Amino acid sequence: MTDSVADVAADQQLDIRGVTCPITFVKSKLKLETMASGQVLRILIDYRPSAVNVPRSLANEGHAILSLTEEPGPVWTLVVRKG
Repeated sequence: MTDSVADVAADQQLDIRGVTCPITFVKSKLKLETMASGQVLRILIDYRPSAVNVPRSLANEGHAILSLTEEPGPVWTLVVRKG
């Protein structure tokens, strides 16, 4: 994960604020399944365990984690390139 790619333009966005594990991963995986390989998905998360689990699980599925940043709220912005 690198912060230098945090400004990569996302092809799509998924707002899963208010959703908890394991549904956060399921929704993220399903969204990525609708996208073409190489496209970028920006995911908004507000559940701390998901901010850890979703990136790890998506990486295990073969996707590239481009960045994970925490913003006030807290809200985490996860940027993923579909593998």
